[in-house]
Amino acid sequence: MMAWNRLLSPNRLQDPRGAHRKEEVGRSPFHKDHDRITFSGSFRRLGRKTQVHPLVQNDHIHTRLTHSLEVACVGRSLGMSVAEQLGTQLPLSVTPGDIGAIIQAACLAHDIGNPPFGHAGEYAIRDWFREAERQSRLGPLSDLERQDLLTFEGNAQGFRVVTQIEYNQFQGGMRLTLATLGAMLKYPWTVEHAGAKGKFGAFQSEKQLLAQVAEALGLIQTADTAWVRHPLVYLVEAADDICYALLDLEDGLEMDILSFDEVATLLESISEQVPPDYDLLSRASRRRRIAALRGQAMERMVEAVTEAFVRYEGDLLAGRFEGDLIDVCPAPVREGVHRAKQLARERIFRNLRKAKLEIGAYTTLGTLLEAFCSATETLHREGKVGFKPTRVLALIGENIPAADWPLYDSYRRSLDFIGGMTDHYAVDLAQEMGGMIRAGDGA
Repeated sequence: MMAWNRLLSPNRLQDPRGAHRKEEVGRSPFHKDHDRITFSGSFRRLGRKTQVHPLVQNDHIHTRLTHSLEVACVGRSLGMSVAEQLGTQLPLSVTPGDIGAIIQAACLAHDIGNPPFGHAGEYAIRDWFREAERQSRLGPLSDLERQDLLTFEGNAQGFRVVTQIEYNQFQGGMRLTLATLGAMLKYPWTVEHAGAKGKFGAFQSEKQLLAQVAEALGLIQTADTAWVRHPLVYLVEAADDICYALLDLEDGLEMDILSFDEVATLLESISEQVPPDYDLLSRASRRRRIAALRGQAMERMVEAVTEAFVRYEGDLLAGRFEGDLIDVCPAPVREGVHRAKQLARERIFRNLRKAKLEIGAYTTLGTLLEAFCSATETLHREGKVGFKPTRVLALIGENIPAADWPLYDSYRRSLDFIGGMTDHYAVDLAQEMGGMIRAGDGA
């Protein structure tokens, strides 16, 4: 059994001050995690990264930033509600507000490693490296290093961002608490355990940090570099599912992909009722009416997920809970989420405009990967590069790879730079590298 007193550890990863750190009155270590993530450059850039619809002009459509903020709100509610119900089963030093803050911080960071263009960007990176492997360009890498690149995963990049890249570079990163890191590790294993879906939480470059976090939290180990999930991960995942299921539909409605009636009917089926004052909104805009129905549905879903977590707490602590919390919620919630996801898959994700832009994303990222990774390869192979590759690598700035580094480590730095780009910057840079230089640029 895992134990809450270890799972909720306020100790920070690679913090040289450790126990000597002065804590502030009214601001727990977990609230500081929230603030560190919020003020980071990686989090800020989510405002110009794709959630579902790339490069949209409609300001009502979700970006990764607005999605993450909304997930964090739902996650905080789930955490506080669960903590209130568990009561004395949790350590006396941890308040419901602390649990809410842990999950809120983990939710804020859950997409922080996503590359430009969302999942389309992940597939573009994977495909580029598959082609590079066919061309025998990955020769010096170990099998696991090669698999890291062939299965580029935004979750693993997110763990790298918070533990390596932001703030204290390669000296603990954000130095978040172990509890928050555990709650954001949706897949606490490395690539060899990724399975058919290719999901894993740490690259080879961070596997020692993963082990350090898992061992300190007392996660149950299932293989050499694999552990069961932290119980709070299930609340982070539920918050993400709730927002995906409901807010993707709102985006579909906003873009006229879905009709008002089908979205409204689905939301009503989840809560099994309409808000008390809903009749007064009969002449209101469809945005206001859908927002009212969505709020009612979210409230019901938070109640259902809270009840499920408390009911299965023993299984979660024993590491034997399978599936997700939505699956064990009452039928209206469970089936409503599944119907919402199915509707999104069939209508939103297959939308023609979205498909065209994702094809463009492949071309954009292909251009960038070829430029930066080719320069990296040349530097590794020859120890020096010509004028153009030098100028390309200079764009990476202080994190430019050195000539004597292993090729895997050099690739990681190129992917850190490309993965951290916003959609708009990636498009602009790829166009400029392709010769589309606008008159007056840099004047």
